[in-house]
Amino acid sequence: MTPFEQEVADRLAAAETDPGLRAAGQAFAEATIPAQYSYNFFWAGRPIIQYPQDMVALQEIVWATRPDLIIETGIAHGGSLILSASLLAMLDYCDAAEAGEVIDPRQPRRRVLGIDIDIRAHNRAAIEAHPLARRIDMIEGSSIAPDIVAQVRASAEGAGRVMLCLDSNHTHDHVLAELEAYADLVTPGCYCIVFDTVVEDLPAKMSDNRPWGAGDNPKTAVHQWLPANPDFEIDKQIDAKLLISVAPDGYLRRV
Repeated sequence: MTPFEQEVADRLAAAETDPGLRAAGQAFAEATIPAQYSYNFFWAGRPIIQYPQDMVALQEIVWATRPDLIIETGIAHGGSLILSASLLAMLDYCDAAEAGEVIDPRQPRRRVLGIDIDIRAHNRAAIEAHPLARRIDMIEGSSIAPDIVAQVRASAEGAGRVMLCLDSNHTHDHVLAELEAYADLVTPGCYCIVFDTVVEDLPAKMSDNRPWGAGDNPKTAVHQWLPANPDFEIDKQIDAKLLISVAPDGYLRRV
C-alpha cells in the first residue's frame, strides 16, 4: 500500500463512524431522488439512470477485479450496459498494450450480458447501433424465470471472472430470487452489486406509487440472504467512500 493509499484508507475508516457525513449523504438522497437527479446523466451517449458516485465505484471495482463477464439485470435505456462495456473495453485495451498485441474491436474478449423483462424497441435499436454493441448480449424476459436463468447460466459457462449487477424489479422477493439464481456465478474476489438498497432508508411516502418500499426492497433481501451465504460480505469501505449512493449495503464482495 502506498502512503497515499494509506491516507485514503485512514479517511474511509474515519468516515465509517462519522454521523455527520452519513447524515449529509442521507439528506442529499432525500432531496435529489424526488427531483429525479439520477435521470440527468449519460454514458457514451446513452441515458444512465445512476448516481455519478456509483458510476465511479463501478469503475474502481472493474479495474481492481478485472471481470471477463458482467451480468446485469435491468436494461432501461442501456446506459449501464454501455458503461460496463466501455470499462471492459478499457481492460482489453490495457491488456493488449502491456502485451504488445493488436486488439480487434470486432472480436472482444470481455462481454456484458443484460436481462430485462421488456426491452423497448427504440432502446434495443440504440444499444445495437452503439460502437460498443459487439460487447453486449441481451436477453428479454423475467430475470427470475427458470428458462431465463438457464440461458444466463449457460452464457456464463467458461466466462472466467464474473461480476453481477442487480437493478430490475426492486421488491424483496424478486431481488432475493435473483440473488439465489445468480450470485453463485460471481467469482471469488469479484462483486455482486445490488442497486436501490437505499429504498429502505427513505421516507415511506417516497415509495407510495411503487410495489416496493420500507420493509420490502433490495436491502431487506440482501440482509435476509447474507447469513446463509457467508462467502459474501458487504464492502463497508465503498459505502464510506461514496456517502451518496443508491446502493448502501449493496456492494457485496465474494471472499
